[in-house]
Amino acid sequence: MTGLLHEEKPPKHRRRRLFARIRANFLTGLIVLIPIALTLYLFWSFMGWIDSWVLPFVPSAYQPEAFFKYYLGEDTSINIRGVGMVFFFFFTIFIGWLAKGFLGRSVLSWAEGLVERMPVVRSVYSGLKQIAETVFSQKENSFEKACLVEYPRPGIWAIAFISTTAKGEINANIPRDEQMVSVFLPTTPNPTSGFLLFVPQSDIIELEMTVEEAAKLVISAGLVYPNAKDPGKPAEIPTPK
Repeated sequence: MTGLLHEEKPPKHRRRRLFARIRANFLTGLIVLIPIALTLYLFWSFMGWIDSWVLPFVPSAYQPEAFFKYYLGEDTSINIRGVGMVFFFFFTIFIGWLAKGFLGRSVLSWAEGLVERMPVVRSVYSGLKQIAETVFSQKENSFEKACLVEYPRPGIWAIAFISTTAKGEINANIPRDEQMVSVFLPTTPNPTSGFLLFVPQSDIIELEMTVEEAAKLVISAGLVYPNAKDPGKPAEIPTPK
């Protein structure tokens, strides 16, 4: 009887294995759900922010609530998030179309000349304009390659992105005989902020990984390598089926 009861009782290592599986499944579920949930939350919040900023400028007759009340009754109240983004999308297209025309270029040039005469406003406007042109420009102005540079002192290496070769007085005034290269050293986990460094060409080690793969490595604080199976090799290129 004692032996039968001993056999029916589950061993400790089986319970540990069960808890380990539950824990592993829970962590895997978090890895799957958290990026999806955060992406949906950020996108939903962004649409709400756009709506709260754009819809007050839309005439009340064109508000989505007006259409629902007209067709479904005065008591109808439906909040559709994202309508402001639609208005903003078409309004931006219209402004871009005007800016490309002769009249739009003339008005824009006159307005920028007016802003240039304002001491504080011109600094803010010129900075924001340069950022917008860099981010949204359709030209292929992007980082060339990912690289390694010694920073903040010799013996410590950091991932950076090669911008271009240094030109003009920057390259002429640096007391080095070799060509200087401008690199952008991003911060972790936010790669949009960082440092602009001018480094001698010989002090740069170019990497095989792409700029996108290096950015993922920076954002993940070194946890996500380009090739998960063998981090010592470049990322695998999937073969077409």
